[in-house]
Amino acid sequence: MQTKCMGRFGPCHRSFSSLLHKVQPPTSHYFSTIAREAVSNCRLLANHKEEITWLCSKGHIKEAFETFKSEIWSDPNLFSHLLQACIPRKSVLLGKQLHSLIVTSGGSKDKFLSNHLLHLYSKFGDVQTAVALFDRMPRRNIMSCNILINAYLQSGDFESAQSLFDVMSERNVATWNAMVAGLIQFEQNEKGLALFSEMHESLFMPDEFTLGSVFRGCAGLRLLIAGQQVHAYVLKCGFGFDLVVGSSLAHMYMKAGRMQEGEVVIKSMPIRNVVAWNTLIAGKAQNGFSEGVIDQYNMMKMAGLRPDKITFVSVISSCSELATLGQGQQIHAEAIKAGASSVVAVISSLISMYSRCGCLEDAIKAFMEHEGSDVVLWSSMIAAYGFHGQGVKAIELYEQMEREKLEANDVTFLSLLYACSHCGLKDKGIELLDLMVEKYRLKPSVEHYTCVVDLLGRCGCLEEAEAMIRSMPVKADAIIWVTLLSACKIHKNADMAKRIAEEVLRIDPQHAAAYVMLSNIHASAKRWQDVSKLRRTMRERRVKKEPGISWLEVKNQVHHFRTDDRSHPKLIEIDLYLEELTLEMKSRGYTPDTGSDLHDMDNEEKEQNLTHHSEKLAIAFALMNTPVGLSNKGDEEFTCLQ
Repeated sequence: MQTKCMGRFGPCHRSFSSLLHKVQPPTSHYFSTIAREAVSNCRLLANHKEEITWLCSKGHIKEAFETFKSEIWSDPNLFSHLLQACIPRKSVLLGKQLHSLIVTSGGSKDKFLSNHLLHLYSKFGDVQTAVALFDRMPRRNIMSCNILINAYLQSGDFESAQSLFDVMSERNVATWNAMVAGLIQFEQNEKGLALFSEMHESLFMPDEFTLGSVFRGCAGLRLLIAGQQVHAYVLKCGFGFDLVVGSSLAHMYMKAGRMQEGEVVIKSMPIRNVVAWNTLIAGKAQNGFSEGVIDQYNMMKMAGLRPDKITFVSVISSCSELATLGQGQQIHAEAIKAGASSVVAVISSLISMYSRCGCLEDAIKAFMEHEGSDVVLWSSMIAAYGFHGQGVKAIELYEQMEREKLEANDVTFLSLLYACSHCGLKDKGIELLDLMVEKYRLKPSVEHYTCVVDLLGRCGCLEEAEAMIRSMPVKADAIIWVTLLSACKIHKNADMAKRIAEEVLRIDPQHAAAYVMLSNIHASAKRWQDVSKLRRTMRERRVKKEPGISWLEVKNQVHHFRTDDRSHPKLIEIDLYLEELTLEMKSRGYTPDTGSDLHDMDNEEKEQNLTHHSEKLAIAFALMNTPVGLSNKGDEEFTCLQ
């Protein structure tokens, strides 16, 4: 037998047996070389995998993708690392490239990888692609359904989420958590709590995430009793020291106005993280304990924790309420150091704080320094102009906002209507309310109507304001009626005031302001019997009027003044200074307006009462502490408040 071979220089003829004699058996050296090469390749492959995993964990997604070699395409673990790394970086393009590689490598049939892809698209907000991928999955599990339910809920598609939830043959705690948390996150609190009850009836044991969502739902609805029942369940199941549960529980109590109970929950935690501190600080801010917010903020820093953007929003808002400029400037500097000064919510709080402290220029500076356009900041700046009585500039800013194609929202219109009401721009205010409904298709809330009622009341259109309240599509609250009652007081319309006060007391029988304003209206009309009757009614119903308070900041220290409160250490000096100031003002033609003191007494007694009004005490103390020759444009040593 012969075979024909094509050699390097042409054909040659050799016998097959002669060729066999030429072949030498492989040596042990040959086998060891092959083994070394295999080990080397395995090590190289392992090094690539380790490098990719490390790069993904550090967020270097592009470098990890470039290191990704064709010989390791079949490893689903590496694909999962790369897909997970794309999510925080929002690398949509790289995610889609990875999807293509998974398909070409045959990995799309892997249930594990399919779920990661589903998670990727749901986090990118691409629900349509996620649904298409879900429909093509050859094998699905509970995790697949949970991911798609979360995707539906994040996009606000509650019906699709509910439909998928209903057809699931098997569910786990994560499934229930996704539905409960999603509904509560989008303020579907009643549905979320009802689903939690169904979960409990289905004998599923809630975990810390379930309970955290439930407490947030109770807080949203201010269901104190339901929250207390779940609190008892938490103690029974041993979740009392969990940080997530504890923070949500404290938030629930504080939202319901039970500050003390919320504070006890936070202080009972063995470890307090930033979330726990933020919950306590925000709770104090929402319940009007602004000075306590500053104290807790300082304690948080002493505990070694770094404030975040949520902390700064609460603390700056409290400085705004107190109008403590020095403290606010210090917090502003700390927010810059912490890298939180570029956050929209923080800037919005700064605009409000500087505005309320009387520093409109600083508010404008905070607004102008932010790069980019955000409707929240524009709305805050419009409100700042309104607070300073610059309604025309507020409207000009809104018109500029429209030119820049920024769509106004309900907060923008609330700020605009507030500005119009403080500047008496009646026609423009009515026009803006109509524009809100007709052009932007927004539904005015009771707060929007309250601003318009205030505007009409200030302009003396009391009947028109009352007609608006009675015809508006939303339910009137006590505040809107009190706003109109205040206008009745300004325009001395006693008959209408009596009718409006009845509306207030029908909604809230303990509303002290309604009694006081109606009493003052009767007093200004010299109806002393009606005044006595009202005061007797207040005593019988145990209605107490909170005393008026004025405060100011002098060299970073807040001083409080109340009428008839003799506790201030420098009150004698203030009284003497007020006497000197009053004599000097009288010598220049000042006459006290005793008509504003609505008590049945002679003018001399009324004048004495007015002298010790809390605002006068605060202003006198401020003037006493003002350096001689200080100009309005100089550095301020004090900030005068309410």
